[in-house]
Amino acid sequence: MSDARQGLVRAIHQFVPSLAARDAIGSHTLAVQTLLREMGFESEIFADEIKLELDGRAQPYARYRRQAYRADTWLLYQSSIGSPIAGFLAERREPKILNYHNITPAHLLEGWDPYVGEAVTNGRRQLELLAPGVSAAIAVSSFNRMELVLAGYRSVAVAPPLIDLQAFDQPADAATLRRLEDAKVGGGRSLLFVGRISPNKAQHDLVKMLFAYRRVYDPLAQLHLVGASFSDSYREALLSFAHSLGLEGAVHLAGSVTPGQLAAYYQAADAFVCCSDHEGFCIPLLEAMYHRLPIVAYGAAAVPETVGGGGLVIETKEPARMAAAVHRVLSDPGLRQALIVTGQAHLSDFRLERTKAQFAAAVTTAISRPAGQPPVGQSPVGQPRLGHRVVRHTSGRV
Repeated sequence: MSDARQGLVRAIHQFVPSLAARDAIGSHTLAVQTLLREMGFESEIFADEIKLELDGRAQPYARYRRQAYRADTWLLYQSSIGSPIAGFLAERREPKILNYHNITPAHLLEGWDPYVGEAVTNGRRQLELLAPGVSAAIAVSSFNRMELVLAGYRSVAVAPPLIDLQAFDQPADAATLRRLEDAKVGGGRSLLFVGRISPNKAQHDLVKMLFAYRRVYDPLAQLHLVGASFSDSYREALLSFAHSLGLEGAVHLAGSVTPGQLAAYYQAADAFVCCSDHEGFCIPLLEAMYHRLPIVAYGAAAVPETVGGGGLVIETKEPARMAAAVHRVLSDPGLRQALIVTGQAHLSDFRLERTKAQFAAAVTTAISRPAGQPPVGQSPVGQPRLGHRVVRHTSGRV
């Protein structure tokens, strides 16, 4: 990267609300650090929360307060939730890049967990707070880019998250795979969704779909939901709902699992199903493609963009329609194979070497312009922005 070598930009440091292993944003942040260093920049990570397993990979962001302003240093913010880091960055003079992973709308969460609802509300406010002082933004999807434009960002590139697809290739845990395969001996399809047990992921709609699918097509079908719980209240409501429909033995909440156990769930599944109401990207969709699973998904937010042609995306999640789509995919071998083949081709768009090149190009473009200057022919757009006023920030992860 010539700008780094010529000394025009010496360092690009990252700021992230929480840095954790086996977390999509945490993994992306670490990959970005590696890329920035390969480009010739000094690059450190500063976080509000650093999980024990990554102690030493990042520093508390408060330490950066002692750093004097340097014109040759840029700051890159990984935005995904409300955080006191946003207010801290708004006060810094250095030019900034915002990498947007999406912030779940509060109305999907606040009824179940007011604390997280407040955190995402603050996160959305902070997007507007930061917009005037951010020189460029990088969205992980075109859907996210649209949200940033509406929030007042003037220069927004799109670059998918940095994912090592080979990391999906884990040996399946033998005991888990045996248990899942044994459960299918008597018949019945195995449907899978991977993601946090959370109202915005709409696992309750998957339960409705399963009820319809079992009544019409496959009375022995099973639904496996893999992922940590967003809140005890939503998890318990989900289980109670399944029980009320007579599905207590057909809906399985696996919780958080190891990479080997996750591989077993993918290997034993017949289809990946998704009814999410809001996704900024949804990496498990790529994981399903990697494991050669056909996908049936409700086409909300960034889901159609991530799926591409690698799945059957429908415009409604009405249970009977969703169930019919699953049946169509599983009963038509030609369609199933076509979706798998297309999904394998679509995965090439997310190869690490390709996404690194896209991200590097976005960074290069950002730092090649004077701070705050939009691209030629592009003017500020969006809604009125918040000034640099005091906002009560709530840290947390969704």
